[in-house]
Amino acid sequence: MEIFRTRSSFFLLLFFVSSLYAFSFAVSFSPIDNYLVDCGSTVDATIDNRRFVSDSSRSKSPLCSSSTRSIQLSDHSSTLPQIYNSARVFERPSKYVFKIRDQGTHMVRLHFHQLNSSDIDFADSKFHVLVNGYVVLSNFSGVHNLLSPRVKEYLILVHDEKLVITFVPARKSKFAFVNAIEVISAPKDLILDTVQFVNGDKIEKFDGLSKQALEVMHRVNVGGSKVTPFNDTLWRTWLPDDEFLKSSDGLKRVYFSGRIKYQRGGASREVGPDNVYNTARVIVSTNASIPNLKMTWEFPVVEDYKYLVRLHFCDISSISVGLLFFNVYINGNLAYKDLDLSYVTAYTLASPFYTDFVVDGDHSGVLSVSVGPSEKSLDHAVDGILNAVEIMKLNKTMGILDGEQCAGLILNSWPRGNIGILVPLVAAVCVMLSLSAFMHKRWNGVKNSMGWHKLPTDVPEVNPKHGNRHISVKM
Repeated sequence: MEIFRTRSSFFLLLFFVSSLYAFSFAVSFSPIDNYLVDCGSTVDATIDNRRFVSDSSRSKSPLCSSSTRSIQLSDHSSTLPQIYNSARVFERPSKYVFKIRDQGTHMVRLHFHQLNSSDIDFADSKFHVLVNGYVVLSNFSGVHNLLSPRVKEYLILVHDEKLVITFVPARKSKFAFVNAIEVISAPKDLILDTVQFVNGDKIEKFDGLSKQALEVMHRVNVGGSKVTPFNDTLWRTWLPDDEFLKSSDGLKRVYFSGRIKYQRGGASREVGPDNVYNTARVIVSTNASIPNLKMTWEFPVVEDYKYLVRLHFCDISSISVGLLFFNVYINGNLAYKDLDLSYVTAYTLASPFYTDFVVDGDHSGVLSVSVGPSEKSLDHAVDGILNAVEIMKLNKTMGILDGEQCAGLILNSWPRGNIGILVPLVAAVCVMLSLSAFMHKRWNGVKNSMGWHKLPTDVPEVNPKHGNRHISVKM
């Protein structure tokens, strides 16, 4: 009897420790700011164990504009997540204000999907979106590209005690809308401040990256399947790489069922989850000769922007350390010569590593990433590997991530009655900032990030009951 009790106590202890271990990974990242908003809904929604709170409650909602309306899905048989069953509609400039307790980089996700509703025609939707003075969407429309849900994701540095998301219809005959909003504080080390700038055949230093606003353009799981927010510690989505891979000839997919060995100072689960690092594509030498080929991915981008290219590596294919060497190319230019994953991971297999580069988007509208053998590659070994790719757009001068207008011009393009000299004043400020940025380029080159300080603007609270509309611009 005593032996039975001892064994029972041991197994209970083992179960408790195992549960605690699993729980510690489940809550490894707990953001201080974590706002999930179900826009236009009258009830909360739970998606992947995450609770999106209705914005209909005036006392608790971050929605600060009274002149809005909500619409609901007409067909309740939809299999889409509940947050896409409703939307908040704005017929004049309106804003959500989120109180920020943890200053620093925040992830902002905007969910869009046009509803099958008899109350509104989505062909009339056309609008701009501003986040703390950054223009993240310009003349965005839900006519053609929102037949399935779309998530626009941004990384915004917040120095203030609030984050403001402003929706501005393109003109009085149009409207803006949104289905759901996420505002989440990011890990402090998610975006480094200094990275490498690939400038043709030269590698230079790029400073100030953490101060830029970023838009996530592509997030790809190489060689693997789709990774959903439920399986990512930062609730991201990683898509398969098949549509971006130029050719799979001579390549091999690899899958790893062992434990990914995260190390202090290296890539963390917040940088990339296990499901990203346990799959890859590789180049393998099967005989005494090294393959004369490269793995190449091509991603559509918008010209005249700079892009952050984050590449994820984890040697899950080699039989021993010290056997894997390869080169990394971006837009055909050598970005990393003789990358030795054993060296950068302290000679540990299945240990993740990532590296960041900034590049210019050229006129081709395509950004390419290639991996291939180097002069140090060995025969009968793995001669190239890649696990994941992330590509993010950096803001242009005056905080523009989309379009050509700065926030001041967008806000003041909305009819406001007699506001005197304010409109030309704001326009003049935008022009002066443009000239200043141009002269800065002329004198200092383009290798360093453009210094830009956002023009703080307060969206006017438009009261439909009164003809007087006021706007305040702080300088």
